[in-house]
Amino acid sequence: MIVPQGRPFLMRTAGLSVCALLVFGGGGPIGPLPASAQEAASAVQDVTLQNVTMTFGGTVLTAPQVIVSGTRLTKDDLLALLRSGPEPLPARLAKFDAASIVIPELRSEIRVGPRTQTVIYRDVTAKDVRGGRIAQAAAAGATAAEAGGGEKRSASYGRMEMRDVDLMAMARLYGEAGDAKSPMMRLYGAFSVSDTLMEADGTVVKVARIEGTDLSGRQIPATWTGALDAMARADQAQGNPADRARIFGVMADVLDGFSVGSVQATGLTISQTKDGEPVSIGMGRMVLSSGGLSMEDLGFTAGDAAGKLARLSVAGFSFAPTVVAMRKLSTQAGEPTEADLRQMTPALGTLAFKDLSLDLPPDEVPASPKPPAKPPGAASPVLPPAATAPTHIGLRDGALAFGPLRDGVPTTGRANLSGLTLPASAVAGIPGLGSLGAYGYRDLDLNVVADTAWNEAAKELSFSEVSVSGKDMGSVTINGTLGGIGPAVFDPDPSVSTFAMLGATAKALDLRIENTGLFERFIASQSKSLSLKPEELTQEYVTATTFGVPAILGNSAGAKAIGAALGQFVTKPGTFLLSAKAKNAGGIGMLEFSAAPTPGAVLDRLDVSAKAN
Repeated sequence: MIVPQGRPFLMRTAGLSVCALLVFGGGGPIGPLPASAQEAASAVQDVTLQNVTMTFGGTVLTAPQVIVSGTRLTKDDLLALLRSGPEPLPARLAKFDAASIVIPELRSEIRVGPRTQTVIYRDVTAKDVRGGRIAQAAAAGATAAEAGGGEKRSASYGRMEMRDVDLMAMARLYGEAGDAKSPMMRLYGAFSVSDTLMEADGTVVKVARIEGTDLSGRQIPATWTGALDAMARADQAQGNPADRARIFGVMADVLDGFSVGSVQATGLTISQTKDGEPVSIGMGRMVLSSGGLSMEDLGFTAGDAAGKLARLSVAGFSFAPTVVAMRKLSTQAGEPTEADLRQMTPALGTLAFKDLSLDLPPDEVPASPKPPAKPPGAASPVLPPAATAPTHIGLRDGALAFGPLRDGVPTTGRANLSGLTLPASAVAGIPGLGSLGAYGYRDLDLNVVADTAWNEAAKELSFSEVSVSGKDMGSVTINGTLGGIGPAVFDPDPSVSTFAMLGATAKALDLRIENTGLFERFIASQSKSLSLKPEELTQEYVTATTFGVPAILGNSAGAKAIGAALGQFVTKPGTFLLSAKAKNAGGIGMLEFSAAPTPGAVLDRLDVSAKAN
């Protein structure tokens, strides 16, 4: 398990914000009020405390001054609240009432291994503190820094605001252990942070504003304070199997232990220098809710490459499989296997994107297409010049949908790409597409669909649609069914999955080819290179397909039907349809295909029909 070095620091600074809120309510390990003090505190008053220090878990909180207004607690009462005692913290917080609390400066410090993390909050205020709950809390800003360990990390925040803050729930969450059956407790009704700036390991992150609603959490075995400590130390535990297993368990508890109504971030930028080149990522808006995740106005630059994406959305995503896999890993020793890591794959749901634009420098573009083969003595076809300017790739709409997982692999999937635009030179190395530049296509406009599903009961993998279509070109669509596809095909062990695939059988295939201009360009290009008239070359192809194809395929009835249909298609290129179904209900095995002495031997085992319109 690799844990990014900057992540514990960012998580720790987020956690310290909660510690600050505990101070709003006189939080920390506090003791019970003396009975005489409670009786004497009958008048509402303002109390000022000087040089306040308290410890919350492993965090030391200090404030030069704390001003409590509109409270019935005396100075001695409040000082007593800062001292530890036997009464549980949530119960003591429930006794605290005040009209307002003002802390001009609050300092939080914690040491994790060789690193010291410090956060300083400015102008902290809380209003209407009743029974351990705060109606409104705010800070004018904060700065955070981490020193030690050979690296420096820092962060700054603008104004922070929270509403409907439950201090007792936070105290229980951070200081008391629980389990997966513990109920969710709402911590904030709403929160917002402006002007966030984080710098760590050469990466600078800026966020104009973050806001959210209904943040809840449940108690976990390590407590949330312990979980933050464990994750902050995760990079130091890589070589210890026991520590690594424990961290897997902690991460599973954290992933399963919080929920949020919605979170929205605007004005996000990430910048760093990688291999001497500046890299920048920007995003206009991100929204996370129970319905999914959406991001708008994304863009990036990396050297001479640049890209934009109008919208990216994710629906149906879930960490539930990841949590189950992590809990399993937390109970076993040794290095995680490939199978273990695959089990951690989350449920992917549906990924959709709109208006993708990508510009690549010339040196990242594949070489110019190779010319098609030509007979001796024929003139060479004219190819478009190699790209010398940045290559533009675009996509109008796209969607990738993934179904239930089997051993970390989706058992169903659908990809739908519409308006994929790119220069013909960019597909030069792809079989079947590499010669498009020679046929007069400088820019391609393609649609791609792939729809597959695995039926466990029938042990079948169906391709309900695999198609590619192009503007002024045509389309190719394939539907088919493979049999003999059992669960072993998904096994993480390559030797097992490869052997299982050898038992696959071909049961049915439907092919549809529709021409809307590509065939005519092919004939024009080939006739020019062969110094023939287009109609002469067409007639040669008619003869070759009508008589040559059946001869190659064994001259069976099916072979002749294919040849006749191909001849009609070449004569008048419109639509060609081919359907093949194995005569044996179990299909034809892959090994039988490879061992067949002739194509006709395979064709004899199929029911074939073909026609052209």
